[in-house]
Amino acid sequence: MRSMASRAWTRDELRLALNLYCKIPFGQLHHTNPEIVALAKNLSRTPSSVSMKLCNFASFDPSLKARNIKGLGNASRLDEEIWNEFNSNWEKAAYESQQKLVQLEGEAALPPEDNLTDEDLVRLTGRTTEATTKTRVRLVQSFFRRTVLVSYKSRCSFCGIALPQLLIASHIIPWKDSIERRADPRNGICLCALHDKAFDKGFLSVGEESEILVSPMVKMADAPELHRVGLIQIEGRRVMPPYRFAPDPVAFQYHRGNVFRR
Repeated sequence: MRSMASRAWTRDELRLALNLYCKIPFGQLHHTNPEIVALAKNLSRTPSSVSMKLCNFASFDPSLKARNIKGLGNASRLDEEIWNEFNSNWEKAAYESQQKLVQLEGEAALPPEDNLTDEDLVRLTGRTTEATTKTRVRLVQSFFRRTVLVSYKSRCSFCGIALPQLLIASHIIPWKDSIERRADPRNGICLCALHDKAFDKGFLSVGEESEILVSPMVKMADAPELHRVGLIQIEGRRVMPPYRFAPDPVAFQYHRGNVFRR
């Protein structure tokens, strides 16, 4: 095992650290967090050093800055380069860092709920895929799901349901329409299974003032109770914002113009 003595961080190590930063709430970036302890062990570093590095990344996070939450102030130029690398192409960064994580931790790096069925693949990509593509989709989607759910504190942004088993990290700009934004958490919103399906099919969207839009196609006069309560009566309600990685207004504009059924 390599020495845990102070040494420069490599690019690969920083990518793994930023990967983990995206999946952990800011308030849990402490050295006793089991996930930080596990990564530290794999990198032959101390949990404290990994915790400090995650807090360095927090200093770049605009969502935290907007709430006057500050990370540590001694981030390096390389830290900033890795932050910008993720933000310039989330799909590539997510895939490569998730791939490295699996090499270090094995399949335990991907929770069982991240397993994709053929139906999931068709929902995301619009078609069935070969094994190599399926692996990439699984790695990218695993990162995206965890990051989005953590950002929304595992609650549906439309109705507040807080059962992770019923929650989906929904793409605002559909998966098939943008490669670069497939893992971008600012292209994601946490929705329950009902609202995810309705959002995906264009029956719901989000307006310029963060209000829920309901398609005229949904507004049936004789709609049953669940239909009325779950879809029609949520019109105009403000969506619950995430505590970080706020949705990109451009993504919602795309959804309104290309997915929403007016």
